[in-house]
Amino acid sequence: MIAAEVRKLDNHEIQAELVRLRKRLFQLRVQAATEKVEDNSEFAKTRRDIARLLTERAARLRARA
Repeated sequence: MIAAEVRKLDNHEIQAELVRLRKRLFQLRVQAATEKVEDNSEFAKTRRDIARLLTERAARLRARA
């Protein structure tokens, strides 16, 4: 997910995507502990996507204030 895609989302979609990505990150951590992870780069990609969403959410909150 790129920043331009994140900006197109509304607040509810951002929140839903955050929930989905946090679940995915948890699944990756469980998978790493119990079995072999296929692609270790998924950890970084997921964390980066979460950071993009949180940054956009914070920017919108600052813009409202």
